[in-house]
Amino acid sequence: MYSFEVTGGKKLKGEITPQGAKNEALQVISAVLLTSEPVTISNVPDISDVNLLIELLKDLNVSVEKTDAHTYQFCARDVNLDYLQSEAYYQKNAKLRGSVMLAGPLLSRFKQAVIPKPGGDKIGRRRLDTHIHGFVSLGARYEYDEQKGCYQLTAPQLSGNYLMLDEPSVTGTANIIMAAVLARGKTIIYNAACEPYIQQLCRMLNRMGAKISGIGSNMLVIEGVERLGGTSHRLLPDMIEVGSFIGMAAMTQSELTIKNAGIEHLGIIPDKFRQLGIRLEYKNDDIHIPEQPVYEIQTFLDGSVLTIYDHPWPGFTPDLLSIALVTAIQAKGSVLIHQKMFESRLFFVDKLIDMGARIVLCDPHRAVVIGLEREQSLRGIVMSSPDIRAGVALLIAALSAEGKSLIQNVEQIDRGYEKIDQRLNLLGADIRRVVHS
Repeated sequence: MYSFEVTGGKKLKGEITPQGAKNEALQVISAVLLTSEPVTISNVPDISDVNLLIELLKDLNVSVEKTDAHTYQFCARDVNLDYLQSEAYYQKNAKLRGSVMLAGPLLSRFKQAVIPKPGGDKIGRRRLDTHIHGFVSLGARYEYDEQKGCYQLTAPQLSGNYLMLDEPSVTGTANIIMAAVLARGKTIIYNAACEPYIQQLCRMLNRMGAKISGIGSNMLVIEGVERLGGTSHRLLPDMIEVGSFIGMAAMTQSELTIKNAGIEHLGIIPDKFRQLGIRLEYKNDDIHIPEQPVYEIQTFLDGSVLTIYDHPWPGFTPDLLSIALVTAIQAKGSVLIHQKMFESRLFFVDKLIDMGARIVLCDPHRAVVIGLEREQSLRGIVMSSPDIRAGVALLIAALSAEGKSLIQNVEQIDRGYEKIDQRLNLLGADIRRVVHS
């Protein structure tokens, strides 16, 4: 077990490049199972969630060659389907929520799949209904094995269908797309997620020979094909890291430049941070955040308190609500943070309150942040990271605080942020990774 010992109050300065997108990586790496030909994926982040998925593919006898620090070549020519029924597969799957996206490609190409109870963040109930109902609509059958705690899926022949998703789930949409590309006939997915990660997956599949139209909209049309070939694909910069660095710069009064930020794929993320009063300057594909002693939260036009809430793309991603919340702590003004999707994601604010933040947790979904306006600093405390995004929010708070903070359970942070302590130390942070028994 690791902890971060953070000495706060230090301004950061310099340039930082975001890693490849974690959420995209989990989708496109799963998609290599759709073909027997080589697939090369570059800009892959070196984070535990992605590394665990790659281990799962190796265990399935997928050939994996790491050609440089962030590039892999995969070849799923001789997949070992017997491994799907092993205890080792269930245990490893249970550690990673993203492993659910192996089901679509396996069902599509090999007519069978297993979905053990998935792991990942403890941020509230994350149901599998969208995935399972989507597969059933395409002709799959499923049984739930209570003893093993998993869904067993079979599909002698998947056939296209019209699907109206009950929610625009990103992972659900990705899974159904991957199941449909080799199905017989036409599939229409309405109320589909349209995040940049989904767009990237669709473009990659089309280069492999799939026929997907409507990319970027909430209605995808997929004409099934008989087989897919190999391709090369580069991951986008991670928009969640970009947002995290923007919030970090503001909270620590730092001047940072985010290199190769993928600005055209960020949607309204920069605008939401501007609403918190943060100045952003673009130069080509870089974002420069100047040092700001004070930043003031905007109000709505009628003067009422600003509300920032999560919403399916092109709305504000729920993964950045924790960052927006912590960034508002030292702002001038107030903001209501409304986390609609997950009922446990705001519970980390009690640690921020212990540090001296003025936050009212209204209910499991809403918190009001009353900015400190730099009139007082946060104080360092001992705390624990409950999930990836809350963990980085606590890290941002610790970097801005007076004194030392100890953040436990940083394995959660490592799941989504590559070597974050080392990268931030190069900018002037003081973060020590310490081992606990």
